[in-house]
Amino acid sequence: MSLVNLSHVCSHLQNASKARLGLTSIPSTKLHLSICLNLQKQGFLSTVLRGGRSPPDTSTLHTGDPLPAASSADSYLRAAHQGSSSNSADDDAHLDAVVEEATVTQENVATRRLWLGLKYWNNLPVLSEMRMVSKPKQRISLTYPEIGRIVRGREAGYVKGLTRPGECLFVSTDRGVLEARECVERKIGGMMLCRVN
Repeated sequence: MSLVNLSHVCSHLQNASKARLGLTSIPSTKLHLSICLNLQKQGFLSTVLRGGRSPPDTSTLHTGDPLPAASSADSYLRAAHQGSSSNSADDDAHLDAVVEEATVTQENVATRRLWLGLKYWNNLPVLSEMRMVSKPKQRISLTYPEIGRIVRGREAGYVKGLTRPGECLFVSTDRGVLEARECVERKIGGMMLCRVN
């Protein structure tokens, strides 16, 4: 787990939301994917899609359906484009390019991106601030009673409590990345990753 790359993602998402971008991309890793799915679950992001270097198709963005695994990506994309496109050679060439980009191979695994749809409410970004709690040289791990104190708004160790409405704290546990309130419910401790509000 690279906290350096996660700190880059935190600053990128914060800057993208302040710049009022509707769609942005970050490198695709398991940690980034799990944090982005948690951000979507908590309501900070509208869509999370895997893709290549170019942005995904707008029809995929509106549905919010994630792309399937590599084994069924070809049939999924062909079925999605079958009803909307005519049978011209240009459309078939475009579809082949889309299928080739969506399929993960050993050659293109380094170019995979996560495409994130950012949310705005009353012309203000929903994700206004995202910062790291654990640093690469100072990793902070807490037990579930200490995480419970943070959820209730009190300080535990070096971590301040959750005091703002809608504020979330993400924790890396042995069961994946969870939000702090889920850790308290499941009685799991872990390493503090980042906090979002």
